[in-house]
Amino acid sequence: MVAKRRVIRPRSGSGRAATRPSPRVRGSAKRPAAVHRTAPTRIPDAPAPFGITRDLPPGSYPLSRVFPGFQEAPPCLRSPAAAGRAKTLAQTTLIQVVPDEAWMYVAPLETPPWADLAGWHPFTTPSNCIVVGRKHLAESPSITLYLDICHEFMHILQRDAGRELWDVSVGYVDSPTELEAYRFSVAEARRLGVPDSFLRQYLEVEWVTAEDHLRLLKHLGVEAADPPVRRGRQ
Repeated sequence: MVAKRRVIRPRSGSGRAATRPSPRVRGSAKRPAAVHRTAPTRIPDAPAPFGITRDLPPGSYPLSRVFPGFQEAPPCLRSPAAAGRAKTLAQTTLIQVVPDEAWMYVAPLETPPWADLAGWHPFTTPSNCIVVGRKHLAESPSITLYLDICHEFMHILQRDAGRELWDVSVGYVDSPTELEAYRFSVAEARRLGVPDSFLRQYLEVEWVTAEDHLRLLKHLGVEAADPPVRRGRQ
């Protein structure tokens, strides 16, 4: 449940583990040829009052210690699934900083039954907790971390409402909980003026195929290529 990405990894092998909701992990990069890219586009920083405490050692911290200002950020104030619970959950949710080469994910209450077969050993806890890799926290752009925490906090809200986060039966890019979380973070990105060229790369998750990545873009209304530039007569 971790989304996202920044670079594409080699395709997973066949089988259910290839489409599971999975933590982001780093690996050798190989982008799919199906997605067209343009020159780098300047992206905005995360909006005030959201902040990032980047130099924390591995350990458990209140969400407000790692991401100060998140409780005043729009996702916490406007979440469609919150029903008044968002601020309370933001006050009680913990952040677990891990030394692993990981992106960000909601800690399962217990290890999913498929995790050992897939070679994944997640941090588990009976409390609401979002796990973030130390290097990701220290080095990733502020907008990337902001969109990540928006996505993962939506999963906290979903679980609080009794929804299952780790159902692998429908595949990652068709999972209702994943699509809801992605739509929420993509909507927030667009509110801030983040272009589709950035979102295409952000949504490249290393545990899905290039074809599934394109389907995810379609689900979310993100263009797979920038529209051609129309030029007048020369």
